[in-house]
Amino acid sequence: MAPDINSPNPELAEPPTRWSGRVSLTTRILAVNVFALVMLAGGFFYLQSYRSRLIDFRIDRAVRELTLIHDSVEAAPPAAVPGLLKQMGERTGTRLRLYAADGRKIVDSWQNAKPNYLLRDPAEESWQRHVARFLDRAIDFVVRARSPGDYVEPANDRADAWPEIGTAAADNMARAGESFAPDRTYMITGAAPMRGGSALLMTTNARDVTRIVRAERFRLGMLLLFVSLLSILLSVFLARTIVKPLRRLARAAVRVRLGRAREVTVPRLPQRRDEIGSLAQALADMTQALRQRIDATDAFAADVTHELKNPLASLRSAADALARVSDESQRAQLMAIIQDDVRRLDRLITDIAEASRLDAELSRARLEPIDLGPMIETMLQAREMRGPNARGVQVAFARPRIDTAVVRGDEFRLVRIIENLLDNAISFSPDNGLVQITATRSGNEVIVRVEDQGPGVPPDMKDSIFRRFTSARPDSERGGAHSGLGLAIARAIAEGHDGKLEVETRDERQFGAAFTLRLPALPGG
Repeated sequence: MAPDINSPNPELAEPPTRWSGRVSLTTRILAVNVFALVMLAGGFFYLQSYRSRLIDFRIDRAVRELTLIHDSVEAAPPAAVPGLLKQMGERTGTRLRLYAADGRKIVDSWQNAKPNYLLRDPAEESWQRHVARFLDRAIDFVVRARSPGDYVEPANDRADAWPEIGTAAADNMARAGESFAPDRTYMITGAAPMRGGSALLMTTNARDVTRIVRAERFRLGMLLLFVSLLSILLSVFLARTIVKPLRRLARAAVRVRLGRAREVTVPRLPQRRDEIGSLAQALADMTQALRQRIDATDAFAADVTHELKNPLASLRSAADALARVSDESQRAQLMAIIQDDVRRLDRLITDIAEASRLDAELSRARLEPIDLGPMIETMLQAREMRGPNARGVQVAFARPRIDTAVVRGDEFRLVRIIENLLDNAISFSPDNGLVQITATRSGNEVIVRVEDQGPGVPPDMKDSIFRRFTSARPDSERGGAHSGLGLAIARAIAEGHDGKLEVETRDERQFGAAFTLRLPALPGG
């Protein structure tokens, strides 16, 4: 069947691929999954923000506690200050120290009491703690976390050894800040100035902050690990279910291009019910159609060679004999044979050329509304002007009303269908016979019938007569008058117009052949 006429080019409607066309599908699948992982890994930035809020909260709480303790110490008698600081330190979990104006430490809440926090030596801890601190440093580097100074317990515990005391004295209010203990847990240190130049110092190990952050980081890390494994599995799944079938189809298409199409089996993937399955089915069907087209081209070439050999052999034989014959009557007979063979070759080559380029010309043809009634009438008038045929066959046309038999098509090609059908009907009609043409509309179809009074078409040849170089010429007609391509060309043109050309089975009481051309009627015609 000929391709659709004026079919739109699907590539024109596709948006340009730009950069995506340069990246493999596997890379894009991995990129999408990695992007999701990167978004999830962004949770570590949120975790750093969460840790900063915890530290800020602990610093604010330390300032409030320090202010309350400061007020309590200011109001208590001097003799009660050591006991008060010891009691306050135990309740708040802090170490409280009071320094005199000259910098000497005069009260320590840990004196004669059990310490409420312990600074651990990293060298004595297990390897798991070393891994945790390594992860702390690595994540802090990635998220660009603020890095406080290291907490160092001074060898000579005096007020001037604590920068926090100097800052609080300068601001004349309680101040607090954070630092890292040797094991990278947070130390909260605060100071508040007292009357007479003395100072109150509070320190605590906020180990719970590090523990909370590490616990959340562990949960986030396990989630990231799970999602990473899931992403890898999904990538492998997508690669196997999308990329791998596409590669199979691509390799099959390359084999079709490099070799003979009949040697390649394109996978149809019948188990797929998605777009790839549709693509595989389409490629398989396309390959099969290509194989059929190649077979048809090979068969057509073989048939052309066969059909050309007969007139060429006759022409060669007549030309050879012409050089040896001296009798004028015999020479005239040989010249007639040569002329007949030349006409036959000319007709055969013309029809072969038209049959070869028919599909390409139909694909480029512009369709216009055509009223078949006036078209057939004009064509018959042109035939009459060329003179009656030698066998006296008459042509009768029952013209339909104007705008009744209107179709959309190429007028030149539609005329060619009727011409071929008329030539075929006249060739099979008896001398002084009658060929009838009718054009009517039935529903959404326009039906053109061409009937003759010849011997008809045998039932077993109803389909074969439309094949190329297939002909059932009557014995009384010379073989050079027809190429055997007329009906094949007519059917190809009809199919190119989304129509059908068939030969009908007639009643036993009727004789002759009846060819029916069915074309889609123009809406509103």
